[in-house]
Amino acid sequence: MRLYQLDSYATRFRAQVVRVWSDEKGHHAVLSETLFYPESGGQPADTGVLRGPFGEVRVLHAYEEAKAFGDVVHVLSAPIPEGVEVEGEIDWNRRFRHMQRHTAQHILSQALLRAGGYHTVAVSLDGPICTVDLKEEVAEAKLQEAEALANFAVYADYPIEAFWVSEEELARYPLRRPPKVQGQVRLVRIGDFDLAACGGTHLKTSAQAGPIKVLKWERYKGGTRVHFLAGWEALEDYHAKHALLSRLALSFSTSPLELERPVRRLQEEVYALKGENLELKEALVEALLPRALEERVLLVPAPVLGDLAKRLLSWSEKTFLLLSLEGRFATLGPGRQEVLERLKALGAKGGGKEVVQGSLPKEKVAAALDPGLVS
Repeated sequence: MRLYQLDSYATRFRAQVVRVWSDEKGHHAVLSETLFYPESGGQPADTGVLRGPFGEVRVLHAYEEAKAFGDVVHVLSAPIPEGVEVEGEIDWNRRFRHMQRHTAQHILSQALLRAGGYHTVAVSLDGPICTVDLKEEVAEAKLQEAEALANFAVYADYPIEAFWVSEEELARYPLRRPPKVQGQVRLVRIGDFDLAACGGTHLKTSAQAGPIKVLKWERYKGGTRVHFLAGWEALEDYHAKHALLSRLALSFSTSPLELERPVRRLQEEVYALKGENLELKEALVEALLPRALEERVLLVPAPVLGDLAKRLLSWSEKTFLLLSLEGRFATLGPGRQEVLERLKALGAKGGGKEVVQGSLPKEKVAAALDPGLVS
């Protein structure tokens, strides 16, 4: 029996160990009944512990042997004996977050349907940032409308109930999407807002799912993937972002909501400085070029080493060696490989085709400046 479908808020239960086995994937057990939700429908599995005469073992995962009506298999940290009675306890913090994600997904899917006629075809609730995949491409205004509608449903504090109906009775119920199972079908109703077939765990009221926040959306397989946060995880995300904005605002002597202006001003200054820096580098390369052509072994600032090497390629077919105080080097010309071998004797490492680049120990730069290294 799947006890989580009777009471999603229960955390402990007692059961008999019906079947056990071990294989290359781990240790497994089937119980006479369980509160552990098996991974299904985009919702992750519960974790927790089993206690018994063997002590305590961790439940690492749970899955269905057959969808919806098969046995729930518990993946354990160690083997346990068959036939004993156990007490199980789920990780409640994990379960409650899963319930918030799942109920929020039902609410958001219904809101998307109402706001823009968007149909949910797949969901993922594996992490704090959940996704809803839609059949259609969305309009931004409709997505914003759906987010607002979803949070109105949260504030409405709708009661949530789960109940079973036969396959023959389904036609009487206006479901958001057709069920994927046959026979007895479990329906989850969120007030008069949403009704869908679902075997997952849900909250008692819609208010416990909020807030619901859409983070972004993107085109996906001809439709749209919507990313969202819900419940505690949405609040944690807000807290982290607010703290970050507050720290940044403090460094700019402004308020978080006025941060965009000084950041934009800083970006403009950076772009201007980058332009000035590029002009200065080009001027420095032009100034160093005649000396490099004459001396062939030259100490140059590291930022212009590569640019100067490229200019020399087009100016001369002689061999050159450019070095920086930090130990970076570039050598080019017909004798570049011989120069590299001589530099390796000083501890250098590097490689390349037309221009061989690399580095050598700083203390060896003076020795490498020997004009005799370039023949």
